[in-house]
Amino acid sequence: MQVHDKRLDIVTSVATFKKQKKTIGFVPTMGALHQGHLALVEQAFKENEVVVVSIFVNPTQFNASEDLVNYPRTLESDVQLLSELSKDIIVFAPTAQEVYGDRTESTTYNFNGLENEMEGKFRPGHFDGVGTVLKHLFTIVSPTRAYFGEKDFQQLQIVKKLVEIEKMSVKIVGCPIYRKESGLALSSRNKRLNDSQLNASPLIYKTLKQVKKDFGIKSANTLNKWVSEQFANHPELELEYFEIAKVSDLKSIKRKQKNTKYRAFIAVFAGKIRLIDNIALN
Repeated sequence: MQVHDKRLDIVTSVATFKKQKKTIGFVPTMGALHQGHLALVEQAFKENEVVVVSIFVNPTQFNASEDLVNYPRTLESDVQLLSELSKDIIVFAPTAQEVYGDRTESTTYNFNGLENEMEGKFRPGHFDGVGTVLKHLFTIVSPTRAYFGEKDFQQLQIVKKLVEIEKMSVKIVGCPIYRKESGLALSSRNKRLNDSQLNASPLIYKTLKQVKKDFGIKSANTLNKWVSEQFANHPELELEYFEIAKVSDLKSIKRKQKNTKYRAFIAVFAGKIRLIDNIALN
């Protein structure tokens, strides 16, 4: 199994496969890997001859320095987990300097307003950091396809827009949300939940499923109010936002329109740990 921490080494390794006309699947991660990440890697193997996984905690996409400091870093166990899946995975685990050079800072992007909705309202500059690091990683790895989970659906839409803006040839592939049996969407942050928070957290998906069930018969305003009530005065969970938005531009809706795809988005705090989820409504 190849594990590289230098930019030049990963470029050289990938170039060898490119010369052989092999397709490159790429799964960018921030580590603390779980079954959701492995599902992305498995999908990449189904569609490509070579798979690269990056493990890099990107400093430019964190709004709170505390969140960056506390983000789990488990490189050794991550590599072990990947090796159990396949010895043929190429891992790229760089330092910030290898990715950014001497200036670890974000480029400011205009993602056609996608960056201003939901997560963008509560995490200003976050998607500039995401766009910047992915531009660097796509340039370094030069993949045929890159794989992202739909748990971060807004990010998925923004990555597609990034590729369009930067005129990159990589194809962006969205993959279904991977959940625990309880319904909780898998996330690296879940490792920081205590037992009571973990027991309470399935309410998030339970709420989304009920919204999906009621979407055809109740107004968006009624559903918004109902969701707020589910989390009001909850001992473990605090609702940050709930939005029903159009898939096309992620703008929140007041009235439903025919022939339009919608999705429900939610962000909830369990203590200081922020959990996000979403569901297709039609």
